[in-house]
Formats: sequence, C-alpha cells, structure tokens
Amino acid sequence: MEKESDFIKTFVFNKMLKRGDGIMKRKEELERLLVVVDMVNGFIKKGAMADAYINHITPKLINLVEKTLSDGEGVAFIKDTHTKQSTEFTKFPVHCIKGSGEEEVIDELKPYEKDAFSYEKNSTSTVFAKRFLNDIDAMKKLKEVIITGCCTDICVLNLAIPLTNYFDENDKNINVVVRSDLVETYDAPTHCRSEYNQMALKLMKQAGVKIEEEK
Repeated sequence: MEKESDFIKTFVFNKMLKRGDGIMKRKEELERLLVVVDMVNGFIKKGAMADAYINHITPKLINLVEKTLSDGEGVAFIKDTHTKQSTEFTKFPVHCIKGSGEEEVIDELKPYEKDAFSYEKNSTSTVFAKRFLNDIDAMKKLKEVIITGCCTDICVLNLAIPLTNYFDENDKNINVVVRSDLVETYDAPTHCRSEYNQMALKLMKQAGVKIEEEK
C-alpha cells in the first residue's frame, strides 16, 4: 500500500507543476460544478470507517479536478466533520471529529482545496451543509453538477437524490450526474462493496440522476 501511496503523491506533484492558475470563474458565471464528496482521511487513510481501497479512484479524480479548474469551472470539496456529541454516532462508529485530522481532505487532493469551494457537513447529506444550497442558488448559469467520491450508497446517494429533488422543486433545469467510475464505497462482512455500489447507482438512476462513466 505504501508504494501505491507514493505513486499517487508523485502523480499529484507532477500535475501541480504543470497546472496554470486554475482560478474558477465567479459563482454567477459557473456553468459546471464538480463535487468531491468525503475524500477525507477518515474514510480512506485512518479511523473506524476508513477503507484504503477507495483511494484507487484518486488518480482519475485528480485528472477531472485538473480539467474542471483549467476550464475555469467550479470544484467543491465536501468534508464529513463532526463534534464528539454528533447524533450521527448513534448510527455509525465515531469518525471524522473536528480537529482529529480525519476530517481533512486526503493529501493527494489537498493542494486543490485552496482553489475550490469547501463545505463541512455533520450528516450524510451535503444539502444540509452550511452555505451549500445558498452557493448553488448563486450559480445563476449552472447547467450541471457532477458528483464523485464516497461512499456511493451513503453520502453520494444522499446528495444526488435530494439535490435532484431540490432542482425539480424549484423548476431548475440542472443535470445531476454521478460518475460511476469515480465513486466508491467500503467493504465489510455485512456490506458487500460491489452489491451496494450497484444498488445505489440503480436507485439514483431511478430517481432521475444521470449515471455516467468517462466519455
């Protein structure tokens, strides 16, 4: 695993050397928003809910972040961030407590956070994160939201479906897209990775979310 981690870090470093300013257009001018959900240490590197396998999507995700920024379009990092008293811990193991380091974006993606929007969330749904919907509403030219990250059947699903509903409720003709090649979930004795991935993608598609792979 150490060799793989070193490879990804070198990959990021070389990409950073080649990139330009990567400055997003103003919110009001953005037509596309790439949302990177919960690619944080607590789900990939360390802690009770970490699964290192999720990191396999990172190099390809970096390419998409690079392209989005070079186009001047928007990138948003979602960071699961809890207090010790979080009621979510009655449903899931303790994870991503603020100040623990688990809530921080993984090193491979961290350099891009300064050029992006960043939102902390205290639930499995980004739509309730402070400022998120306000910023979405400020993107007057927005045509597409692309969702990536983890976990497919929890926080990705709980963003994609409610956001689709929000746009429909407000008659906003904005596509919500989930990149099936850039989302992943964890594996556990009672949680089969492939089964839950496919189940979540199917549920999102039935709810009107567009499921796409790399074009």
